[in-house]
Amino acid sequence: MIVLYLLAAAEAVAAVIVLARLTRGMDLPKPLRPGNTARPGSISIVIPARNEADRIRPLLTALAQTASTVREVIVIDDRSKDKTASIVAEFTALDPRIRVVRGKKRKPGWVGKQHALQQGLLLAEAPWTLCLDADTCPDPALPEALLQTAEEYGYDVVTAGPRFAVDTAGEAMLHPALLATLVYRFGPPTVAPVTSTRMIANGQCLLVPTARFRLAGGWEPVAANMTEDVALARHLVRSGWKLGMANAAPLLLVDMHASTREAWREWGRSIALPGVASGREQFVDSVVLFFALALPPWMVVAAILTQNLLIAIPALVLLAVRLMFQIVLRPNYESPGWTYWLAPLADGAAVLRLIISAVRPNRSWRGRSYDQSG
Repeated sequence: MIVLYLLAAAEAVAAVIVLARLTRGMDLPKPLRPGNTARPGSISIVIPARNEADRIRPLLTALAQTASTVREVIVIDDRSKDKTASIVAEFTALDPRIRVVRGKKRKPGWVGKQHALQQGLLLAEAPWTLCLDADTCPDPALPEALLQTAEEYGYDVVTAGPRFAVDTAGEAMLHPALLATLVYRFGPPTVAPVTSTRMIANGQCLLVPTARFRLAGGWEPVAANMTEDVALARHLVRSGWKLGMANAAPLLLVDMHASTREAWREWGRSIALPGVASGREQFVDSVVLFFALALPPWMVVAAILTQNLLIAIPALVLLAVRLMFQIVLRPNYESPGWTYWLAPLADGAAVLRLIISAVRPNRSWRGRSYDQSG
C-alpha cells in the first residue's frame, strides 16, 4: 500500500508540472483565416521533395490556385528515384510559377531535407520564403494568411500547426496520443512571440524573411539534425528572433502516414527531439509523462481493487485533464472517426515510443540513413 501512496504522490507532482505548462497557453492564437490584402510577388515557396510522387499532387494543385502574393514555387527534387520531377513538370505547364530544380549532390554533414531547403532558399527571389513539406495540402489562401500574421504580430519567423488526416482507426487512436506528449512537455502555442528555447516548431510549414535568413546561414546551423525544425527554431530564438506559432488548422491539411505502423515508426525519428533535447531533458520529460499519461488508468484500477479511492484522486484529475485536452484537440483532425476518442488508452504506448526514441534515436528518412555527422 505504501508503494501505491508513493505513486499517487508522484502523480500529484506530475499533475502540477503539466497543469503549469498547459495553463501557459491561455492566450491561444486564433485559427488562421484568408488574408484580405494582396501583396504581389511577396512569397517564394520552397518544397524539398524526395520520392514524393504519391504525395505531391494535392500540394501542387493547391499552389497553382494561389494569388499573386506567391511569386514562385520551387520544388527541389532531391534526386528522387520515382516520377516526382515529371509530375512537377506537368504543373509547370499549367502554372509557370511552379518549377522543378534538380538537387545537387548532398554535402557531407547535411541531412537531405535541409540540403534541399538550403538550395531553394538560395534560389528564392521574393522577400519571404515559405517552406512546405510535400505531404501538405494547403488552402490557396495559406501563404497570404501567414504573411499577414507575421506582419500583424511582428514575428520574424512563423511556424504553423496543421489539421491532421488519419487514414486508419489505429492511427486515429495513436496519433493524438503521440501529439499529446508534445503539448504536455512544451505547452500549447501562444500569441506572444516565443522567448524560451524549451519549445517546438513545425517544419512542415515555416515562413522566413529570405534575405535575413540567408545572412543568418539559413539551414546550415542545423544541417545534420534529424529534428531540423525544432533545432532551427531554438537556434533562432537564442539569436534574438521573434518566433510565432500560428494555428493553421483551417487552411492546412497534412496526411503524414498511411498506417498505424508507419506513424509509430516515423514518430520515433523526432518525438524525443534527438540532437536537440539534452539527455537530462529527455529523462525528466519521460518520467513526468509516465506519471501524467501512462500511469493514471492503472492507478484507478488499483484503487478499485484495493477499495482505496484516496490513491485515485491524482489519477482522476489527470484523466479529466486528458479528456478535456482531447476535446480541445478535435478541430485539428480531419474526420478521425470514433477511435479518436480512445486515444487516451494509447497514452502508455506513446510514452513508450518517447522512451525508445530517446534510448535508440532513429536517423533514417526517405530511404537514407545518417550517422551523427549527417
